[in-house]
Amino acid sequence: MSKKSGLANVKTLRNDARKNIEQGAVTADYSADRAAVIEQLNQALSTELVCVLRYRRHYFMARGIHARAVAAEFLAHSNEELGHADLLAARIVQLGGEPDFAPANLADRSHAEYVAGTSLRDMIREDLIAERVAITSYRDMVRYLGADDPTTSDMLKGILAVEEQHADELADLLEDFPHAD
Repeated sequence: MSKKSGLANVKTLRNDARKNIEQGAVTADYSADRAAVIEQLNQALSTELVCVLRYRRHYFMARGIHARAVAAEFLAHSNEELGHADLLAARIVQLGGEPDFAPANLADRSHAEYVAGTSLRDMIREDLIAERVAITSYRDMVRYLGADDPTTSDMLKGILAVEEQHADELADLLEDFPHAD
């Protein structure tokens, strides 16, 4: 590194780029523990997939006078969670790992639980709890990464922002159902 500019000289950059090219985007200066990051990303992937399934069930099971609007929210959240799962899986591959989509592993790896809920209020409540779990998990992951993997950290911050929006929307919906459907 040149002390003056803070950048490696061009010759060093070019030579380093030729080493271990089979690792794709992971260069010699990647300082995070790749195995640990991939494990955390697979846990997040499982969490997102469990949330997709729970939201989908809630979409189909929503009943009552307010069901149509709430079901539409469940479906929108399910689709956004699926998008998060896709981002996580792609990053796992980019880091040289394998995304774990095995159904048998989802419940064990997921941070959030799959709780069906029996009423519209229960469904909203369970989805809100899961979003709060995801928010805390993503914040923990961002703190863990620090400056060691800015790409993953930025991706997680984007997902976190959507999870916070989901939690806010669900909290608003829950206010409409203080006691029963």
